[in-house]
Amino acid sequence: MNTTITDIFFDLDHTLWDFDKNSEMAFDRIFKNRFPEIKIQDFIAHYAPINQACWKLYQNDEITHVELRYNRLKFSFDALNFEISDEDINQVANDYIEFLTDNNHLFDGAIEVLEYLKPKYNLHIITNGFANVQDKKINNAALAGYFNTITNSELAGVKKPNSIIFDYAVNLAKASKENSIMIGDCLDADVNGALNAGLDAIFFNDKKIEAPENIKQINHLLELKKYL
Repeated sequence: MNTTITDIFFDLDHTLWDFDKNSEMAFDRIFKNRFPEIKIQDFIAHYAPINQACWKLYQNDEITHVELRYNRLKFSFDALNFEISDEDINQVANDYIEFLTDNNHLFDGAIEVLEYLKPKYNLHIITNGFANVQDKKINNAALAGYFNTITNSELAGVKKPNSIIFDYAVNLAKASKENSIMIGDCLDADVNGALNAGLDAIFFNDKKIEAPENIKQINHLLELKKYL
């Protein structure tokens, strides 16, 4: 146990909640009903990087929520050379949000590490996701009981990596920055965002990408036991 840390802030998507797996299942359900000619693996191969790029623009306030929902689908269908109307894109976007939270796969070790940390620390979430969707994910995946506070970008009025969302979360948690640590999968939004705001940080690097040597990182959630 790290005796200087009292409060741990987790990102949700791609850190605890397995966004890629749950997302693929939601699209598979939609396409089987509406576009059976689309091979889900072909779509996901395009969608995953496009969605990530669109989210980065959204995080930096370069596109709106509406543009995020539309662009990530439009660009993915275009990449497949699949003709689809704007009306159908909007219907897919609505179905996707509805179906996404029906799937609640977590990363390996998520519950085990939360059970390990919960008696020792105050646990919290900071997410850039939309409040109603993130609340459903947390509740449907039986995560709510582990966390004292949940901060989302809608509540804070800004998105990670903006330091204001970290200030908001720390204040909501009645914590102090010097005794807080952030754990997340995004170097920019989670790790650098937290470090720039005055918190410590651990990079959840499950894809094992190259990262600066001075950043604490783990490849599996249970490795948090080495630090905490």
